[in-house]
Amino acid sequence: MSDYTNFKLDVDADGIALVTWDMPGRSMNVFTVEAMDEIEAIISHVAGDPAIKGAVITSGKDSFSGGADISMIQRLLGQYHAAKDADPQAAKQALFEGAGRMGSLWRRLETGGKPWVAAINGTCMGGAFELALACHGRVAADSPKVKLALPEVKIGIFPGAGGTQRVPRLTDTQAALQMLTSGQTLSPQKAKQMGLVHEVVPADGLVDAAKAMIRGGLKAIAPWDEKGFKLPGGPVYSAAGADLWPPAIAILRRETFGNYPAAAAILKCAYEGLLVPFDTALRIEQRYFTEILQTREAEAMVRSLFISLQELNKGACRPAGIAPTRFGRIGVIGAGFMGAGIAYVTAKAGIPVVLIDRDIEAAGRGKAHSEKLVADAVKKGRAKPQEGERLLSLITPSADYADLAGCDLVIEAVFEESGVKKAATEQAEAVIAPGAIFASNTSTIPITALARNSTRPDDFIGIHFFSPVDRMMLVEIILGDRTGDKALAVAFDYARAIGKTPIVVRDTRGFFVNRCVLRYMSEAYQMLIQGVPAPMIENAARAAGMPVGPLALTDEVAVDLVQKIMRQTIRDLGPEAVDRREMALIDLMVDTHERKGRKNGKGFYDYPAKPAKKRLWPELKTLYPQKAPEAVDYEELKRRLLAVLALEAVRVLEEGFLDDPREADLGSILGLGFAPFTGGVLSYIDGVGAKAFLSQVQTLERKYGPAFKAPQLLIDLATSGETFYGRFGAAKKTA
Repeated sequence: MSDYTNFKLDVDADGIALVTWDMPGRSMNVFTVEAMDEIEAIISHVAGDPAIKGAVITSGKDSFSGGADISMIQRLLGQYHAAKDADPQAAKQALFEGAGRMGSLWRRLETGGKPWVAAINGTCMGGAFELALACHGRVAADSPKVKLALPEVKIGIFPGAGGTQRVPRLTDTQAALQMLTSGQTLSPQKAKQMGLVHEVVPADGLVDAAKAMIRGGLKAIAPWDEKGFKLPGGPVYSAAGADLWPPAIAILRRETFGNYPAAAAILKCAYEGLLVPFDTALRIEQRYFTEILQTREAEAMVRSLFISLQELNKGACRPAGIAPTRFGRIGVIGAGFMGAGIAYVTAKAGIPVVLIDRDIEAAGRGKAHSEKLVADAVKKGRAKPQEGERLLSLITPSADYADLAGCDLVIEAVFEESGVKKAATEQAEAVIAPGAIFASNTSTIPITALARNSTRPDDFIGIHFFSPVDRMMLVEIILGDRTGDKALAVAFDYARAIGKTPIVVRDTRGFFVNRCVLRYMSEAYQMLIQGVPAPMIENAARAAGMPVGPLALTDEVAVDLVQKIMRQTIRDLGPEAVDRREMALIDLMVDTHERKGRKNGKGFYDYPAKPAKKRLWPELKTLYPQKAPEAVDYEELKRRLLAVLALEAVRVLEEGFLDDPREADLGSILGLGFAPFTGGVLSYIDGVGAKAFLSQVQTLERKYGPAFKAPQLLIDLATSGETFYGRFGAAKKTA
């Protein structure tokens, strides 16, 4: 047996080496510089030892590997930026060689003359899946734990260790491009169907099956290295290629609007690489990978969607010194759509939950929501029947508040009315234990005001979920004026237990995400009033990187709910708090035309019966005098929609309701879909530059009014030349 720090190598009596990857002190294997050095030595050892007939690589953990430690890429880029001014060409060459190290290692493994088999026992992502693809055989365990993907495009880069070349040589080109440009996750069965995995076997027979492939005479040569190899999807220059590549380029443009350079680079890598020998193709991939690493999009997305996401999920904003909470039982009050969703995600995390409503029938309807979600998951093969049964067994519907006794955390999700929430708080606090935490899932009512109904405001906190709860990954944890650190820690632990990313927001009207959302929708109303054709508004929003246009979003929220929010804002803050013209527009939609949004089938859009698609209400163009499309500055529309969101985030930070730019960026992406390629609202400004962004919004303010008035914080950063991350630091709090 040969020992390394991160791997063990055992050779059996048949001369088959078992390489077990098990990094000490980590819950998941990742590629670090040390791990790469060791696997390079192992590849050389296997190739050079005549006693070894072949090798199986597997994991000693529940997962195979999450891929590369992105800090390696950060270090590589840091070295590049430090050296590029002195010698740009040498710096770029060093970046090129560093970016290609992993790919060259996998090629050495592939051409070393000994057969390798990957025995995949769990999650296998990124560079680890590229390693598996370089092996001559791939066996996956028949387990829901096995998830295979090349997801790099989701963080602004792409699989640059052979992924763009091996996948389209193993499977149909169209399926390959779909997988690569979307970062699609595959089950073992789907991967086998695509030809990316050879066998799917029971987990307890995984290594034996992998060794059997070698004993059975597995060739130590990749298909593309054999004479006469033909692409599964046919040559690029063929009738099939002519049918595929032009539409693929058009579809990518339609879906991304040119905002994601890495996705475009994948198509270029595959197209060019499939025209040349494999080693040349790898160099093409390496060239594009080096270019993408230097883009602003890659820098911003890697920081926000990988590094910051990991840091926040690991507790960067959790109070220190408080022991983690292990939840024995959770209570949810209110079995409506939100409460039922909260109960579902809690049970899915394996935590027993009591679901309370006014009567047992209403509570039962809340559990039925989970039953439907479970049935859908089983039907689609995402869960096994026994897993669904276990989940449902953890949800107990009830009409008796006494059943909340013994809950570590109670979440109130009743109707958004102060009196109803007051009654729920009082009834719950009468039975829950001292020290149990009470949380309100409110989206509009200040937590400090709701906490006045509590006899223990230190243990009162807001946990704001987004709809639909089972799909939205963000929760806002809202601090009231008297919320204590224990309540914050428990809320944070709960968010992580159910797999959500938490951001911490101090109490403000609309909290963070809804403050930004309302600004986004408000700007669209202004555009309508100014005569901008509605299709241009919606198209500009999507072209700017938003997942849905502001008018469509209003319909999803409900136009009559927007009306209620506006009227409540006027009652609370006075008539100047809401633009009169916007109020008139919403009143016209709701009161005159009864257009309340998707829920009644008509809002800014019409919602015909399926399979017909929604379409903008034709009469919108009659509400205000319309500008000719050629008279509208389309690029300015895009700038307005992004700027109004970014400015609101700056105000929230300036007013002290958020502390950390990471929370603003992730909150904006996960909560409202703010153009992910920018890295989030504050990264967007940092990317443009505070001085240039200030100039943009000052121009917009002169043309369109105070919505674009620059906060003093932005002016200060523009004057000093600082960035938000430079001023506030990456982490103000650590666990």
